[in-house]
Amino acid sequence: MIKRTTYLNRISPFIDKDIIKVITGIRRSGKSVLLQQIQMN
Repeated sequence: MIKRTTYLNRISPFIDKDIIKVITGIRRSGKSVLLQQIQMN
């Protein structure tokens, strides 16, 4: 599994905010893996 530190750093300031976050992308681009990495941190 590739650790996506750039994306994690961009998303992390918004984690505990009261806004809706939408992660979009093509199929099999790692969206679910990115959410799993956010959960682990």
